[in-house]
Amino acid sequence: MAHITVDDNEMLEKAIKRFKRMVEKEGIIREFKKREYYEKPSTILNRKKKANARKLVKRNRKGKGEY
Repeated sequence: MAHITVDDNEMLEKAIKRFKRMVEKEGIIREFKKREYYEKPSTILNRKKKANARKLVKRNRKGKGEY
């Protein structure tokens, strides 16, 4: 969970920027969007399989020129 402390003499805009940076770093918004709607377990599995297949194709494409 993102938590920041604001000093008395710190500008509010600076504290908000720091908070936004921390939230993005922890991936809170990305996680929220992922969990916004229910996704069937089979759909999750298919999505992960497709992502792994893309990674393999990319890795193979990169490795071909290195002989």
